[in-house]
Amino acid sequence: MGVARQRPGRDRHQEILEAAARVITERGLAETRISDIAERCGVSPGLILYYFDSKDRLLVEALTFANDRFYLRMSREIRRLPRAWDRLVRLIELSTPGYLPGQEPLDEWALWVEIWVRALRDPEMAREREVLDKRWRAAIADIIRGGQESGEFPPGDADELALRIGALIDGLAIQVMMNDSEVTPRHMRDACLEVAAREIGYELERASH
Repeated sequence: MGVARQRPGRDRHQEILEAAARVITERGLAETRISDIAERCGVSPGLILYYFDSKDRLLVEALTFANDRFYLRMSREIRRLPRAWDRLVRLIELSTPGYLPGQEPLDEWALWVEIWVRALRDPEMAREREVLDKRWRAAIADIIRGGQESGEFPPGDADELALRIGALIDGLAIQVMMNDSEVTPRHMRDACLEVAAREIGYELERASH
């Protein structure tokens, strides 16, 4: 039997993942070398490959790491908001690239694009993508379901609504990242809110009361 691999200490593990996320975000996966990531976090390339096997594995874990930070921030912010609509607004604002001042420079949207491209032809990456997307849609569905249970939102299929709203956010985020002249962060935020309200059956006029 071979010797079982030991994961690095938590701090070192996070340093590697954060360095990977930043380098991949800056350069794209194709232009990223393991040595670039190793140099960024001050470890040997061999150590990174020992724990992560490949760039693809590192990409998945880097996106999961970035997602975990996103969901942690979102959870902290939305649990202070009393209304489901306000929680959905905050989720959309946190998901809009470049909308919030002082937004964390680590942008998981760039990592998502890399995952989507790889998943087109890689069955393993496609499975990883599906797990991550299910988590994303579940976060939206939970907010919608909470609004339905409280009577703030009318009854409906929360999972189907989350699928539609999540797809809209994904699509517009790509346009914002591409610096589309017609899709600014503010435009994305407002369009997502308008469509989300229509899909859910929520009257936007109520949001101001």
